[in-house]
Amino acid sequence: MGNLLSLITFFPLLGALILAVFLRGDDKAAQGNAKWVALATTVATFVISLFVLIGFDPSNTDFQFVEDREWLLGMNYRMGVDGISVLFVMLTTFLMPLVIAACWEVTHRVKEYMIAFLVLETLMLGVFCALDLILFYLFFEGGLIPMFLIIGIWGGKNRIYASFKFFLYTFLGSVLMLVAMVAMYTQAGTTCIGACGGEIVGLLDYQFSSETVSLFGFQIIGGLQTLMWLAFFASFAVKMPMWPVHTWLPDAHVQAPTAGSVVLAAILLKMGGYGFLRFSLPMFPIGTEVMAPLVLWLSAIAIVYTSLVALVQEDMKKLIAYSSVAHMGYVTMGIFAVNQQGIDGAIFQMLSHGFVSGALFLCVGVIYDRMHTREIDAYGGLVNRMPAYALIFLLFTMANVGLPGTSGFIGEFLTLMGVFQVNTWVALIATTGVILSAGYALFLYRRVVMGDLIKESLKSMTDMTGRERAIFAPLVVMTILLGVYPSLVTDIIGPSVETLVSQVETAQADFSSETQVADAAESH
Repeated sequence: MGNLLSLITFFPLLGALILAVFLRGDDKAAQGNAKWVALATTVATFVISLFVLIGFDPSNTDFQFVEDREWLLGMNYRMGVDGISVLFVMLTTFLMPLVIAACWEVTHRVKEYMIAFLVLETLMLGVFCALDLILFYLFFEGGLIPMFLIIGIWGGKNRIYASFKFFLYTFLGSVLMLVAMVAMYTQAGTTCIGACGGEIVGLLDYQFSSETVSLFGFQIIGGLQTLMWLAFFASFAVKMPMWPVHTWLPDAHVQAPTAGSVVLAAILLKMGGYGFLRFSLPMFPIGTEVMAPLVLWLSAIAIVYTSLVALVQEDMKKLIAYSSVAHMGYVTMGIFAVNQQGIDGAIFQMLSHGFVSGALFLCVGVIYDRMHTREIDAYGGLVNRMPAYALIFLLFTMANVGLPGTSGFIGEFLTLMGVFQVNTWVALIATTGVILSAGYALFLYRRVVMGDLIKESLKSMTDMTGRERAIFAPLVVMTILLGVYPSLVTDIIGPSVETLVSQVETAQADFSSETQVADAAESH
Protein backbone atom coordinates (compact mmCIF):
# COMPACT_ATOMS: atom_id res chain seq x y z
CA MET A 1 0.00 0.00 0.00
CA GLY A 2 3.02 2.29 0.50
CA ASN A 3 3.54 2.80 -3.22
CA LEU A 4 -0.10 2.60 -4.29
CA LEU A 5 -0.28 6.12 -5.74
CA SER A 6 2.87 5.57 -7.78
CA LEU A 7 1.45 2.29 -9.08
CA ILE A 8 -1.78 4.01 -10.14
CA THR A 9 0.05 6.94 -11.70
CA PHE A 10 2.61 5.00 -13.72
CA PHE A 11 0.61 1.89 -14.60
CA PRO A 12 -0.76 3.52 -17.80
CA LEU A 13 2.83 4.33 -18.74
CA LEU A 14 3.60 0.61 -18.49
CA GLY A 15 0.79 -0.10 -20.97
CA ALA A 16 2.20 2.58 -23.30
CA LEU A 17 5.64 0.96 -23.06
CA ILE A 18 4.21 -2.47 -23.92
CA LEU A 19 2.51 -0.99 -26.99
CA ALA A 20 5.65 0.86 -28.08
CA VAL A 21 8.04 -2.10 -27.67
CA PHE A 22 6.06 -5.23 -28.43
CA LEU A 23 3.34 -4.24 -30.91
CA ARG A 24 4.38 -4.27 -34.55
CA GLY A 25 2.54 -3.53 -37.76
CA ASP A 26 -0.48 -1.42 -38.62
CA ASP A 27 -2.87 -4.01 -40.03
CA LYS A 28 -6.37 -4.52 -38.68
CA ALA A 29 -5.25 -7.18 -36.17
CA ALA A 30 -2.50 -4.95 -34.78
CA GLN A 31 -4.92 -2.03 -34.47
CA GLY A 32 -7.35 -4.22 -32.55
CA ASN A 33 -4.59 -5.43 -30.24
CA ALA A 34 -3.51 -1.85 -29.53
CA LYS A 35 -7.06 -0.89 -28.55
CA TRP A 36 -7.51 -3.93 -26.31
CA VAL A 37 -4.16 -3.41 -24.55
CA ALA A 38 -5.00 0.24 -23.91
CA LEU A 39 -8.49 -0.62 -22.66
CA ALA A 40 -7.17 -3.36 -20.35
CA THR A 41 -4.53 -0.97 -18.98
CA THR A 42 -7.03 1.78 -18.16
CA VAL A 43 -9.51 -0.68 -16.63
CA ALA A 44 -6.75 -2.15 -14.45
CA THR A 45 -5.72 1.37 -13.39
CA PHE A 46 -9.31 2.11 -12.35
CA VAL A 47 -9.54 -1.15 -10.37
CA ILE A 48 -6.29 -0.36 -8.54
CA SER A 49 -7.50 3.18 -7.78
CA LEU A 50 -10.54 1.73 -6.02
CA PHE A 51 -8.20 0.55 -3.25
CA VAL A 52 -7.28 4.19 -2.62
CA LEU A 53 -10.95 5.17 -2.35
CA ILE A 54 -11.72 2.20 -0.09
CA GLY A 55 -8.74 2.87 2.18
CA PHE A 56 -9.23 6.64 2.30
CA ASP A 57 -10.35 8.10 5.65
CA PRO A 58 -12.41 11.27 5.03
CA SER A 59 -12.22 12.31 8.68
CA ASN A 60 -8.43 12.57 8.41
CA THR A 61 -7.66 15.93 6.79
CA ASP A 62 -3.94 15.18 6.42
CA PHE A 63 -2.49 13.77 3.22
CA GLN A 64 -2.87 10.00 3.00
CA PHE A 65 -1.04 7.22 1.11
CA VAL A 66 2.02 9.45 1.38
CA GLU A 67 5.22 8.56 -0.48
CA ASP A 68 8.39 10.56 0.19
CA ARG A 69 11.81 9.65 -1.16
CA GLU A 70 14.93 11.20 -2.63
CA TRP A 71 14.61 11.73 -6.35
CA LEU A 72 16.89 13.78 -8.60
CA LEU A 73 19.51 16.49 -7.91
CA GLY A 74 18.47 16.74 -4.28
CA MET A 75 14.76 17.05 -5.10
CA ASN A 76 12.24 14.81 -3.39
CA TYR A 77 9.58 12.60 -4.96
CA ARG A 78 6.45 13.18 -2.88
CA MET A 79 2.97 11.81 -3.57
CA GLY A 80 -0.23 11.84 -1.53
CA VAL A 81 -3.94 12.58 -1.63
CA ASP A 82 -6.41 14.36 0.62
CA GLY A 83 -10.16 14.84 0.48
CA ILE A 84 -9.82 17.43 -2.27
CA SER A 85 -7.57 15.47 -4.64
CA VAL A 86 -8.68 11.85 -4.15
CA LEU A 87 -11.91 12.29 -6.13
CA PHE A 88 -10.06 13.87 -9.05
CA VAL A 89 -7.86 10.78 -9.16
CA MET A 90 -11.01 8.64 -9.24
CA LEU A 91 -12.60 10.84 -11.92
CA THR A 92 -9.54 10.37 -14.14
CA THR A 93 -9.29 6.60 -13.74
CA PHE A 94 -13.08 6.23 -14.14
CA LEU A 95 -13.27 8.18 -17.40
CA MET A 96 -10.18 6.89 -19.20
CA PRO A 97 -11.55 3.38 -20.02
CA LEU A 98 -14.62 5.10 -21.51
CA VAL A 99 -12.36 7.40 -23.52
CA ILE A 100 -10.40 4.43 -24.91
CA ALA A 101 -13.66 2.61 -25.74
CA ALA A 102 -14.76 5.70 -27.66
CA CYS A 103 -11.62 5.42 -29.84
CA TRP A 104 -12.75 2.18 -31.49
CA GLU A 105 -13.54 3.86 -34.81
CA VAL A 106 -10.01 5.25 -35.19
CA THR A 107 -7.99 3.61 -37.98
CA HIS A 108 -5.07 6.03 -38.46
CA ARG A 109 -1.87 5.32 -36.48
CA VAL A 110 -3.85 3.53 -33.79
CA LYS A 111 -0.88 2.38 -31.72
CA GLU A 112 0.50 5.91 -31.39
CA TYR A 113 -3.01 7.20 -30.60
CA MET A 114 -3.39 4.79 -27.70
CA ILE A 115 0.13 5.51 -26.43
CA ALA A 116 -0.67 9.25 -26.38
CA PHE A 117 -3.77 8.69 -24.22
CA LEU A 118 -1.98 6.33 -21.82
CA VAL A 119 0.90 8.78 -21.34
CA LEU A 120 -1.65 11.57 -20.86
CA GLU A 121 -3.40 9.56 -18.12
CA THR A 122 -0.14 9.16 -16.22
CA LEU A 123 0.57 12.89 -16.39
CA MET A 124 -2.96 13.85 -15.32
CA LEU A 125 -2.87 11.49 -12.34
CA GLY A 126 0.53 12.88 -11.37
CA VAL A 127 -0.90 16.40 -11.16
CA PHE A 128 -3.51 15.32 -8.60
CA CYS A 129 -1.07 13.25 -6.52
CA ALA A 130 2.10 15.40 -6.50
CA LEU A 131 3.10 16.96 -3.17
CA ASP A 132 6.16 18.78 -4.46
CA LEU A 133 6.23 21.99 -6.47
CA ILE A 134 8.74 20.75 -9.04
CA LEU A 135 7.04 17.38 -9.43
CA PHE A 136 3.67 19.10 -9.84
CA TYR A 137 5.07 21.42 -12.50
CA LEU A 138 6.59 18.55 -14.47
CA PHE A 139 3.30 16.65 -14.55
CA PHE A 140 1.27 19.83 -15.16
CA GLU A 141 3.34 20.93 -18.15
CA GLY A 142 4.02 17.42 -19.42
CA GLY A 143 0.31 16.92 -20.09
CA LEU A 144 0.50 19.52 -22.86
CA ILE A 145 2.64 17.29 -25.08
CA PRO A 146 0.33 14.28 -25.63
CA MET A 147 -2.74 16.53 -25.99
CA PHE A 148 -0.81 18.71 -28.47
CA LEU A 149 -0.09 15.56 -30.51
CA ILE A 150 -3.65 14.23 -30.20
CA ILE A 151 -5.10 17.46 -31.61
CA GLY A 152 -2.31 18.06 -34.13
CA ILE A 153 -2.21 14.54 -35.65
CA TRP A 154 -5.74 13.18 -35.30
CA GLY A 155 -7.72 16.43 -35.34
CA GLY A 156 -9.77 18.21 -38.00
CA LYS A 157 -8.83 20.43 -40.95
CA ASN A 158 -7.42 23.28 -38.84
CA ARG A 159 -5.76 20.97 -36.32
CA ILE A 160 -2.26 22.50 -36.61
CA TYR A 161 -3.52 25.99 -35.80
CA ALA A 162 -5.64 24.72 -32.90
CA SER A 163 -2.87 22.56 -31.42
CA PHE A 164 -0.30 25.37 -31.47
CA LYS A 165 -2.80 27.85 -30.02
CA PHE A 166 -3.61 25.39 -27.23
CA PHE A 167 0.07 24.77 -26.50
CA LEU A 168 1.21 28.39 -26.58
CA TYR A 169 -1.64 29.73 -24.43
CA THR A 170 -1.19 27.13 -21.69
CA PHE A 171 2.61 27.06 -21.82
CA LEU A 172 3.09 30.83 -21.66
CA GLY A 173 0.72 31.06 -18.71
CA SER A 174 2.76 28.45 -16.86
CA VAL A 175 6.10 30.25 -17.35
CA LEU A 176 5.03 32.85 -14.79
CA MET A 177 4.10 30.06 -12.37
CA LEU A 178 7.60 28.60 -12.73
CA VAL A 179 9.16 31.97 -11.86
CA ALA A 180 6.93 32.17 -8.78
CA MET A 181 7.94 28.64 -7.75
CA VAL A 182 11.62 29.64 -7.89
CA ALA A 183 10.85 32.67 -5.74
CA MET A 184 8.94 30.50 -3.26
CA TYR A 185 11.90 28.13 -2.99
CA THR A 186 14.33 30.97 -2.30
CA GLN A 187 12.05 32.26 0.47
CA ALA A 188 11.03 28.97 2.07
CA GLY A 189 13.99 26.71 1.30
CA THR A 190 11.70 23.84 0.30
CA THR A 191 9.52 22.76 -2.59
CA CYS A 192 7.31 20.58 -0.42
CA ILE A 193 3.57 21.31 -0.29
CA GLY A 194 2.72 18.74 2.38
CA ALA A 195 3.63 15.48 4.08
CA CYS A 196 7.36 16.16 4.27
CA GLY A 197 9.21 13.67 6.43
CA GLY A 198 5.92 12.04 7.41
CA GLU A 199 4.51 15.29 8.84
CA ILE A 200 2.48 18.07 7.29
CA VAL A 201 5.19 20.71 7.09
CA GLY A 202 6.89 22.71 4.37
CA LEU A 203 5.18 25.51 2.51
CA LEU A 204 1.73 24.62 3.78
CA ASP A 205 2.59 25.21 7.45
CA TYR A 206 5.33 27.69 6.63
CA GLN A 207 2.68 29.82 5.01
CA PHE A 208 0.84 30.33 8.27
CA SER A 209 3.78 31.41 10.39
CA SER A 210 4.23 35.10 11.13
CA GLU A 211 7.44 35.07 9.07
CA THR A 212 5.59 33.96 5.98
CA VAL A 213 2.91 36.59 6.25
CA SER A 214 5.66 39.22 6.37
CA LEU A 215 7.37 37.62 3.36
CA PHE A 216 4.39 37.04 1.12
CA GLY A 217 1.80 39.54 2.24
CA PHE A 218 3.16 42.32 4.42
CA GLN A 219 2.43 44.85 1.70
CA ILE A 220 -0.94 43.68 0.39
CA ILE A 221 -1.05 45.84 -2.73
CA GLY A 222 1.99 45.10 -4.85
CA GLY A 223 3.43 42.79 -2.20
CA LEU A 224 5.40 39.67 -3.05
CA GLN A 225 2.54 37.36 -2.07
CA THR A 226 0.08 39.11 -4.37
CA LEU A 227 2.59 38.97 -7.23
CA MET A 228 3.02 35.24 -6.65
CA TRP A 229 -0.75 34.81 -6.53
CA LEU A 230 -0.99 36.56 -9.91
CA ALA A 231 1.76 34.34 -11.37
CA PHE A 232 -0.05 31.16 -10.36
CA PHE A 233 -3.36 32.69 -11.41
CA ALA A 234 -2.03 33.28 -14.94
CA SER A 235 -1.37 29.56 -15.34
CA PHE A 236 -4.52 28.21 -13.73
CA ALA A 237 -6.84 30.80 -15.33
CA VAL A 238 -5.66 29.79 -18.82
CA LYS A 239 -6.02 26.10 -17.98
CA MET A 240 -9.61 26.46 -16.66
CA PRO A 241 -10.03 28.52 -18.93
CA MET A 242 -11.38 31.79 -17.52
CA TRP A 243 -12.66 34.70 -19.55
CA PRO A 244 -10.95 36.48 -21.33
CA VAL A 245 -8.13 33.90 -21.82
CA HIS A 246 -10.57 31.22 -22.97
CA THR A 247 -10.30 31.64 -26.74
CA TRP A 248 -8.03 28.61 -27.25
CA LEU A 249 -10.67 26.20 -25.92
CA PRO A 250 -13.37 26.35 -28.65
CA ASP A 251 -10.74 25.92 -31.39
CA ALA A 252 -9.13 23.01 -29.55
CA HIS A 253 -12.49 21.28 -29.01
CA VAL A 254 -13.67 21.71 -32.58
CA GLN A 255 -10.46 20.33 -34.06
CA ALA A 256 -9.78 17.58 -31.50
CA PRO A 257 -11.05 14.04 -32.09
CA THR A 258 -14.00 13.00 -29.93
CA ALA A 259 -11.87 11.22 -27.32
CA GLY A 260 -9.53 14.22 -27.13
CA SER A 261 -12.46 16.57 -26.50
CA VAL A 262 -13.74 14.30 -23.73
CA VAL A 263 -10.39 14.29 -21.92
CA LEU A 264 -9.91 18.01 -22.44
CA ALA A 265 -13.31 18.96 -21.03
CA ALA A 266 -13.71 16.28 -18.37
CA ILE A 267 -10.22 16.19 -16.82
CA LEU A 268 -7.67 18.68 -18.17
CA LEU A 269 -9.80 21.76 -17.42
CA LYS A 270 -10.09 20.58 -13.81
CA MET A 271 -6.34 21.05 -13.27
CA GLY A 272 -6.88 24.81 -13.15
CA GLY A 273 -9.52 24.59 -10.42
CA TYR A 274 -7.44 22.04 -8.53
CA GLY A 275 -4.44 24.38 -8.73
CA PHE A 276 -6.44 27.22 -7.18
CA LEU A 277 -7.44 24.93 -4.29
CA ARG A 278 -3.99 23.42 -3.77
CA PHE A 279 -1.87 26.56 -4.21
CA SER A 280 -3.68 29.89 -4.51
CA LEU A 281 -5.89 29.63 -1.42
CA PRO A 282 -3.65 27.96 1.21
CA MET A 283 -0.31 29.45 0.13
CA PHE A 284 -1.37 32.98 -0.79
CA PRO A 285 -4.27 33.81 1.58
CA ILE A 286 -3.57 37.55 1.55
CA GLY A 287 -3.26 37.64 -2.22
CA THR A 288 -6.52 35.71 -2.38
CA GLU A 289 -8.24 38.25 -0.13
CA VAL A 290 -7.03 41.12 -2.32
CA MET A 291 -7.87 39.57 -5.68
CA ALA A 292 -11.04 37.55 -4.87
CA PRO A 293 -13.51 40.36 -5.78
CA LEU A 294 -11.90 40.65 -9.22
CA VAL A 295 -12.15 36.88 -9.77
CA LEU A 296 -15.80 36.84 -8.71
CA TRP A 297 -16.71 39.53 -11.24
CA LEU A 298 -14.63 37.93 -14.01
CA SER A 299 -16.46 34.67 -13.32
CA ALA A 300 -19.88 36.32 -13.47
CA ILE A 301 -18.97 38.01 -16.76
CA ALA A 302 -17.72 34.69 -18.13
CA ILE A 303 -20.98 32.92 -17.28
CA VAL A 304 -23.16 35.51 -19.02
CA TYR A 305 -20.89 36.31 -21.97
CA THR A 306 -19.99 32.74 -22.97
CA SER A 307 -23.62 31.64 -22.54
CA LEU A 308 -24.70 34.33 -24.98
CA VAL A 309 -21.94 33.32 -27.40
CA ALA A 310 -23.07 29.69 -27.13
CA LEU A 311 -26.58 30.71 -28.21
CA VAL A 312 -25.40 31.76 -31.69
CA GLN A 313 -23.09 28.81 -32.47
CA GLU A 314 -23.74 26.62 -35.51
CA ASP A 315 -21.15 23.95 -34.59
CA MET A 316 -22.25 21.50 -31.87
CA LYS A 317 -18.77 21.10 -30.41
CA LYS A 318 -18.18 24.84 -30.26
CA LEU A 319 -21.50 25.35 -28.48
CA ILE A 320 -20.61 22.75 -25.84
CA ALA A 321 -17.12 24.25 -25.54
CA TYR A 322 -18.54 27.69 -24.69
CA SER A 323 -20.90 25.95 -22.29
CA SER A 324 -17.84 24.49 -20.54
CA VAL A 325 -16.33 27.95 -20.09
CA ALA A 326 -19.61 29.13 -18.54
CA HIS A 327 -19.74 26.21 -16.14
CA MET A 328 -16.11 26.75 -15.13
CA GLY A 329 -17.19 30.27 -14.20
CA TYR A 330 -19.29 28.75 -11.40
CA VAL A 331 -16.21 26.83 -10.27
CA THR A 332 -13.96 29.87 -9.93
CA MET A 333 -16.78 31.79 -8.21
CA GLY A 334 -17.23 29.05 -5.65
CA ILE A 335 -13.51 28.68 -4.97
CA PHE A 336 -12.92 32.39 -4.37
CA ALA A 337 -16.01 32.76 -2.21
CA VAL A 338 -13.69 30.98 0.27
CA ASN A 339 -16.44 29.40 2.33
CA GLN A 340 -17.64 25.85 2.87
CA GLN A 341 -20.62 25.93 0.52
CA GLY A 342 -18.75 27.72 -2.24
CA ILE A 343 -15.75 25.38 -2.33
CA ASP A 344 -17.90 22.26 -1.82
CA GLY A 345 -20.01 23.43 -4.77
CA ALA A 346 -16.95 24.20 -6.90
CA ILE A 347 -15.47 20.72 -6.40
CA PHE A 348 -18.86 19.08 -6.95
CA GLN A 349 -19.35 21.14 -10.10
CA MET A 350 -15.97 20.07 -11.46
CA LEU A 351 -16.74 16.39 -10.86
CA SER A 352 -20.25 16.72 -12.30
CA HIS A 353 -18.95 18.63 -15.30
CA GLY A 354 -16.48 15.80 -15.89
CA PHE A 355 -19.33 13.34 -16.37
CA VAL A 356 -21.79 15.64 -18.12
CA SER A 357 -19.51 17.48 -20.55
CA GLY A 358 -17.67 14.26 -21.36
CA ALA A 359 -21.01 12.63 -22.18
CA LEU A 360 -22.12 15.59 -24.32
CA PHE A 361 -18.97 15.41 -26.44
CA LEU A 362 -19.52 11.67 -26.77
CA CYS A 363 -23.08 12.40 -27.93
CA VAL A 364 -21.68 14.64 -30.65
CA GLY A 365 -19.17 11.92 -31.54
CA VAL A 366 -21.93 9.31 -32.00
CA ILE A 367 -23.64 11.22 -34.80
CA TYR A 368 -20.39 12.63 -36.21
CA ASP A 369 -19.17 9.06 -36.81
CA ARG A 370 -22.28 8.50 -38.93
CA MET A 371 -22.56 11.82 -40.77
CA HIS A 372 -19.06 13.36 -40.52
CA THR A 373 -20.38 16.83 -39.82
CA ARG A 374 -20.92 18.80 -36.61
CA GLU A 375 -23.10 21.51 -38.18
CA ILE A 376 -26.39 21.81 -36.26
CA ASP A 377 -28.34 22.56 -39.44
CA ALA A 378 -27.31 19.21 -40.92
CA TYR A 379 -29.51 17.39 -38.41
CA GLY A 380 -33.11 17.34 -37.23
CA GLY A 381 -35.70 14.71 -36.31
CA LEU A 382 -33.16 12.14 -35.07
CA VAL A 383 -35.66 10.94 -32.47
CA ASN A 384 -37.45 9.13 -35.30
CA ARG A 385 -34.41 7.01 -36.15
CA MET A 386 -32.43 7.04 -32.88
CA PRO A 387 -34.79 6.91 -29.87
CA ALA A 388 -32.17 5.56 -27.46
CA TYR A 389 -29.73 8.27 -28.50
CA ALA A 390 -32.44 10.91 -28.10
CA LEU A 391 -33.14 9.75 -24.54
CA ILE A 392 -29.49 9.77 -23.46
CA PHE A 393 -28.81 13.11 -25.13
CA LEU A 394 -31.86 14.55 -23.31
CA LEU A 395 -30.60 13.33 -19.92
CA PHE A 396 -27.22 15.00 -20.29
CA THR A 397 -28.77 18.13 -21.76
CA MET A 398 -30.92 18.41 -18.65
CA ALA A 399 -27.90 17.76 -16.41
CA ASN A 400 -26.00 20.49 -18.24
CA VAL A 401 -28.89 22.88 -17.60
CA GLY A 402 -28.86 21.95 -13.89
CA LEU A 403 -32.16 20.07 -13.59
CA PRO A 404 -32.86 18.96 -9.98
CA GLY A 405 -32.20 15.26 -9.66
CA THR A 406 -29.02 15.46 -11.74
CA SER A 407 -25.48 16.18 -10.57
CA GLY A 408 -25.45 19.52 -12.41
CA PHE A 409 -28.04 21.00 -10.05
CA ILE A 410 -26.09 20.24 -6.85
CA GLY A 411 -22.89 21.92 -7.97
CA GLU A 412 -24.55 25.09 -9.22
CA PHE A 413 -26.84 25.38 -6.19
CA LEU A 414 -24.03 24.99 -3.63
CA THR A 415 -21.81 27.41 -5.54
CA LEU A 416 -24.48 30.09 -5.75
CA MET A 417 -25.24 29.64 -2.03
CA GLY A 418 -21.58 30.22 -1.20
CA VAL A 419 -21.24 33.25 -3.49
CA PHE A 420 -24.50 34.80 -2.22
CA GLN A 421 -22.95 35.01 1.27
CA VAL A 422 -20.04 37.03 -0.13
CA ASN A 423 -21.50 39.18 -2.92
CA THR A 424 -25.21 39.20 -3.72
CA TRP A 425 -24.80 41.11 -6.99
CA VAL A 426 -22.33 38.56 -8.38
CA ALA A 427 -24.67 35.76 -7.32
CA LEU A 428 -27.62 37.51 -9.01
CA ILE A 429 -25.78 37.96 -12.31
CA ALA A 430 -24.44 34.40 -12.22
CA THR A 431 -27.94 33.03 -11.66
CA THR A 432 -28.98 34.41 -15.04
CA GLY A 433 -26.53 31.91 -16.48
CA VAL A 434 -28.88 29.13 -15.38
CA ILE A 435 -31.60 30.61 -17.58
CA LEU A 436 -29.22 31.16 -20.49
CA SER A 437 -27.89 27.60 -20.24
CA ALA A 438 -31.44 26.30 -20.60
CA GLY A 439 -31.75 28.47 -23.70
CA TYR A 440 -28.71 27.23 -25.61
CA ALA A 441 -28.90 23.60 -24.43
CA LEU A 442 -32.58 23.13 -25.28
CA PHE A 443 -32.14 25.07 -28.53
CA LEU A 444 -29.41 22.62 -29.55
CA TYR A 445 -31.48 19.60 -28.54
CA ARG A 446 -34.59 20.78 -30.40
CA ARG A 447 -32.75 21.46 -33.65
CA VAL A 448 -30.79 18.19 -33.64
CA VAL A 449 -33.25 15.67 -32.20
CA MET A 450 -36.82 16.93 -32.39
CA GLY A 451 -39.10 17.58 -35.36
CA ASP A 452 -39.81 15.63 -38.53
CA LEU A 453 -37.15 13.59 -40.28
CA ILE A 454 -36.95 15.60 -43.51
CA LYS A 455 -33.35 15.33 -44.69
CA GLU A 456 -32.75 12.29 -46.92
CA SER A 457 -29.22 11.78 -45.60
CA LEU A 458 -30.58 11.13 -42.11
CA LYS A 459 -33.10 8.46 -43.06
CA SER A 460 -30.47 5.71 -43.07
CA MET A 461 -29.12 6.62 -39.59
CA THR A 462 -28.92 3.73 -37.14
CA ASP A 463 -29.36 3.95 -33.39
CA MET A 464 -26.53 3.48 -30.92
CA THR A 465 -24.59 0.22 -30.97
CA GLY A 466 -24.07 -1.96 -27.92
CA ARG A 467 -20.55 -0.55 -27.46
CA GLU A 468 -21.84 3.02 -27.50
CA ARG A 469 -24.59 2.23 -24.99
CA ALA A 470 -22.03 0.54 -22.71
CA ILE A 471 -19.88 3.69 -22.79
CA PHE A 472 -22.79 5.91 -21.74
CA ALA A 473 -24.17 3.59 -19.04
CA PRO A 474 -21.60 4.46 -16.30
CA LEU A 475 -21.97 8.17 -17.07
CA VAL A 476 -25.76 7.96 -16.78
CA VAL A 477 -25.45 6.15 -13.44
CA MET A 478 -23.00 8.68 -11.96
CA THR A 479 -24.95 11.72 -13.18
CA ILE A 480 -28.17 10.52 -11.55
CA LEU A 481 -26.52 8.99 -8.46
CA LEU A 482 -24.69 12.19 -7.55
CA GLY A 483 -27.85 14.18 -8.26
CA VAL A 484 -29.95 12.24 -5.74
CA TYR A 485 -27.18 11.30 -3.28
CA PRO A 486 -24.59 14.13 -3.24
CA SER A 487 -23.25 12.98 0.14
CA LEU A 488 -21.11 10.49 -1.77
CA VAL A 489 -18.95 13.48 -2.67
CA THR A 490 -19.57 16.00 0.11
CA ASP A 491 -18.79 13.51 2.91
CA ILE A 492 -15.33 12.95 1.40
CA ILE A 493 -14.43 16.54 0.53
CA GLY A 494 -16.17 18.25 3.48
CA PRO A 495 -13.54 17.86 6.26
CA SER A 496 -10.63 18.81 3.99
CA VAL A 497 -12.52 21.84 2.66
CA GLU A 498 -13.40 22.91 6.22
CA THR A 499 -9.73 22.73 7.19
CA LEU A 500 -8.69 24.70 4.10
CA VAL A 501 -11.23 27.47 4.76
CA SER A 502 -10.17 27.63 8.41
CA GLN A 503 -6.49 27.95 7.47
CA VAL A 504 -7.15 30.72 4.98
CA GLU A 505 -9.40 32.66 7.35
CA THR A 506 -6.86 32.30 10.19
CA ALA A 507 -4.02 33.59 8.02
CA GLN A 508 -6.12 36.53 6.82
CA ALA A 509 -7.21 37.37 10.39
CA ASP A 510 -3.63 37.16 11.69
CA PHE A 511 -2.41 39.46 8.96
CA SER A 512 -5.26 41.91 9.61
CA SER A 513 -4.49 42.06 13.33
CA GLU A 514 -0.76 42.52 12.67
CA THR A 515 -1.54 45.36 10.26
CA GLN A 516 -3.77 47.05 12.83
CA VAL A 517 -1.04 46.79 15.49
CA ALA A 518 1.54 48.22 13.08
CA ASP A 519 -0.79 51.08 12.12
CA ALA A 520 -1.47 51.85 15.79
CA ALA A 521 2.25 51.86 16.61
CA GLU A 522 2.93 54.14 13.64
CA SER A 523 0.21 56.59 14.71
CA HIS A 524 1.79 56.85 18.17
